[in-house]
Amino acid sequence: MSRFNGERLAPEIFKLDAERMRTGWYSDKYFVNIQSILTTLSDEGYRLESLHGELDVGNMEVEMQIFARREPVSIVCGIDKAIAMLKECAGLVEDGRWMPAWDRLEVDAAKDGDRVEYDGHPTEVTPVMRIRGRYRDFSHLETPMLGALTRGTKIATNVFHTVAAARGKEVLFFPARFDAHEVQASDGYSYQIGVQAYNQWARKQVPPRISTDAQGDWWGADGGGTIAHAAIACFLGDIVPAMLAFARTRPVEVPRIALVDFTNDCVGETLRLMEAMFKEWATRMEDGRQEEADRYVLYAVRADTSGSLRDESVEPLGDKDLDNGVCPRLVYNLRQAMDRAWHDWDIPETWVDWAARWCAQVKVVVTGGFTPERITLFEKLGVPADIYGVGSSLLWTHKCDGSVSDYTADVVRVKLNGDWVPMAKVGRRPCDNPAMERVT
Repeated sequence: MSRFNGERLAPEIFKLDAERMRTGWYSDKYFVNIQSILTTLSDEGYRLESLHGELDVGNMEVEMQIFARREPVSIVCGIDKAIAMLKECAGLVEDGRWMPAWDRLEVDAAKDGDRVEYDGHPTEVTPVMRIRGRYRDFSHLETPMLGALTRGTKIATNVFHTVAAARGKEVLFFPARFDAHEVQASDGYSYQIGVQAYNQWARKQVPPRISTDAQGDWWGADGGGTIAHAAIACFLGDIVPAMLAFARTRPVEVPRIALVDFTNDCVGETLRLMEAMFKEWATRMEDGRQEEADRYVLYAVRADTSGSLRDESVEPLGDKDLDNGVCPRLVYNLRQAMDRAWHDWDIPETWVDWAARWCAQVKVVVTGGFTPERITLFEKLGVPADIYGVGSSLLWTHKCDGSVSDYTADVVRVKLNGDWVPMAKVGRRPCDNPAMERVT
């Protein structure tokens, strides 16, 4: 977890297509063009007449700074991948041989998870990376480096805002189905960085929860999950045998989270399931078989009612925004029913205390169209949701915080006769960031 254990991710983690990246395959063509021009000028021995004397333009050394342009704050992510690109792909092909240039570069960088501010004025920026070296050695990497930083930072910052909106409740990372599978590893890492950045800022210990193994590839985590609607269909729409089979066959460390909206009766399905699961648990506890009993601990129920439907427990008010989907009234109904479920069970007197505690610890997960704005409303209303499952909104380039996510790279200095001289386009200038560290 590079930012939070003091170490950067190793280049091999990213599985870069280094061979083609070195050739500019992933680069905007004008960067490949300038690299070719400078290489040709160097081969020709070209010199530019200037007030500073004759300059070897083909081997010009520059200082490039990279900064985020999301207002007002970004959670930086993608730094380690950008560094990996420089380590593995900076250099040139000479006489058919790859000649790496990493050892000739001087790189200072922030760390994934750092917070950087931007107020919209490009002359006063907080750079997250500074690269000094011969420009033609790394000009072809600007496009993929900025791409890695932009996507990583967008997701990490979105996650930060979402967990903050949830006031530190768990946010399940569910966007895998909304994008190409190739980005799952980077997106899952960015999510984890966003969660950890929130924990550091808020002094919390919110655990990261991903849905696919690929999302944990870069930081050594496994995906977790509930039971799908399709699985319930395999049991003819009955959540009880579906979840009992899940509990009996899946490893005990996998949280038992049940989807309860299959029949559009979240409360009814939950009550049937809780009674069945509790009795399996209590029977084994009474026999002293706690390891077996642990399989039947219901961690949570998950409401995922479609926005076009009104759950049976919700009295209609005539407004679909108030009636349909996973609305606040549905969650209130669900929590109240869950807390009182044990009152209606036919159980031995010795099980009553167990039952009360067992019901109280079952959490409520809500999913389906949740954004930071909608989560903020739920929290403001005191809706008893314990966990939010969030999907596509974590991938949006939205303006919940007044800006969009992107990065800019500028050459701001050139090396002339051994001195670094300012050389930025109008409106830009060299800036500093004390949080940047030399990359060795």
